[in-house]
Amino acid sequence: MTSRSFLDTNILVYADDHDAPDKQAIAQRLLEEGRLSGNAVLSTQVLQEYFVTVTRKLGVPAEVARRKVTIYSRYHLCLIQAEDILAAIDLHRLHQYALWDALILRCALQTHCRVLYTEDLQHRSKVEGLLVLNPFAPR
Repeated sequence: MTSRSFLDTNILVYADDHDAPDKQAIAQRLLEEGRLSGNAVLSTQVLQEYFVTVTRKLGVPAEVARRKVTIYSRYHLCLIQAEDILAAIDLHRLHQYALWDALILRCALQTHCRVLYTEDLQHRSKVEGLLVLNPFAPR
């Protein structure tokens, strides 16, 4: 990971998903590259969504998920403020993104990321100069 990159919730979730080994390997590689380079960015929204998803859908014990949130909180973090929510609402209104996706986009833009890794938005699209990549898309 050579440039600052935002990791959406699904990257963190797949890193724990033993039922999707190919996606798990990709997600773990992205997290490790981001940790080693110091270029990975997460948001408080991502940490919250991660906890809820892995405890509900993957059956990860809450204490294990909490430890992982502690580890992930050492990455660069976008701390969501009221102005970020308002800017996300504007992205939603302008481009019809779901509000939660617009908030991810806002945080990626706000933290000067060049790439957003997610499977939730159109692969290879650009939003205000931010490149959206689905790392799980077929090559």
